Amino acid sequence: MNNIKNLNDKDKEFLLNSIRVVEDFPKPGISFKDITTLLNNKDAFELLMNHLEDRYKSYNLDFIAGIESRGFIFAAALATRLKVGFVPVRKKGKLPSTTVCEKYELEYGFDEVEIHLDAFLNQKDKRVLLIDDLIVSGGTAYAAANLIKKLNANLVESCFLLNFTILNGKDRLSELSEVYSVLEI
Repeated sequence: MNNIKNLNDKDKEFLLNSIRVVEDFPKPGISFKDITTLLNNKDAFELLMNHLEDRYKSYNLDFIAGIESRGFIFAAALATRLKVGFVPVRKKGKLPSTTVCEKYELEYGFDEVEIHLDAFLNQKDKRVLLIDDLIVSGGTAYAAANLIKKLNANLVESCFLLNFTILNGKDRLSELSEVYSVLEI
């Protein structure tokens, strides 16, 4: 889209420095990026949300789909700012009405995500943005993107606060949609 304001290096550094790193969580050898410290930093959260609003205000979105659970935070906040609907993509068994499911591979096994069958009001070609906090291997995001497409919606982009470049999740997901990440790690 045109006239998208990019974050400068200073803003990116500010956002990155607002994210706490917790070593050896959830298991030894993992450096967990804890976004709760970005969320409770009003200046960092406002900077991020202003950036996302500026980026997506010209996309003519109908819905923003957020992946459970941290994606809900960004998706709901952005949906309110853009005056569009919010759609949760949840783990299997969490949604109360008729759903469509997508299985994806984990490091050791499989999991599933689901979305309500009427999430996009049973209308074709609704313009949808998919959002989550981070992408690593891309399994969950890829499954969520497939769900959106199964419901005949137009997935215009997938957005992440953090892209971990150590794995190819962003590249894999780009097979299904444009992918934007605010920060690269």
